[in-house]
Amino acid sequence: MSDEEDDIVLSELDDEELVQQMHDDLYDGLKDEVVEGTNILLGRDWAPYRVLTEALVGGMKIVGEDFRDGILFVPEVLLAANSMKSGMAILKPLLAETGAPTIGKMVIGTVKGDIHDIGQNLVTMMMEGAGFEVLNIGINNPVESYVEALNEFQPDILGMSALLTTTMPYMKVVIDAMVEQGIRDDYIILVGGAPLNEEFGKAIGADGYCRDAAVAVDMAKEFMARKHNQMAAG
Repeated sequence: MSDEEDDIVLSELDDEELVQQMHDDLYDGLKDEVVEGTNILLGRDWAPYRVLTEALVGGMKIVGEDFRDGILFVPEVLLAANSMKSGMAILKPLLAETGAPTIGKMVIGTVKGDIHDIGQNLVTMMMEGAGFEVLNIGINNPVESYVEALNEFQPDILGMSALLTTTMPYMKVVIDAMVEQGIRDDYIILVGGAPLNEEFGKAIGADGYCRDAAVAVDMAKEFMARKHNQMAAG
């Protein structure tokens, strides 16, 4: 870190400069600075939702894009995501108070036999950042865990992740079980993970395949917009 950077006093920056600086600090995984910036903006009477979207989500979007393009790697993305979490921790209770718009709800988890959670943690962060409520049920989930979470949380979207070619087929096991129980059509099912592709998503009966966290957010928003339109039309 250069001396020049040490000299930046966040509270002396104007709003626009501060948001830019927060994007940089988020990118660099500087937790304390992100917390300080979040508090300064709130102190300047920014609505919590505006701080969330412009400062935190705006920063994570850049992180997500650079991760997709191979400029950033997993450890850096996790550092950035953790900084975002620290900012979110301040905003969450405030967002709940102000009744900030929730776009939709999502349950996400890695399938049985698979203990990889970096991708779906990233999706969780980005989805929360985009205004979704997310219940992340972690790794190694059998059908029962998914169904239980769906019943309890009543989400719009189910997200399933797999990083091994050997665990990919379990996604179909979950979808088939949902079909058998007559609940498949109640949810939008999105799948993702390195070994998957669009053909696989279609073959197992998912609604969409997301090649990365940025795509997952866009696709989820698109499906929710369609759902709202159908409800309005109906």
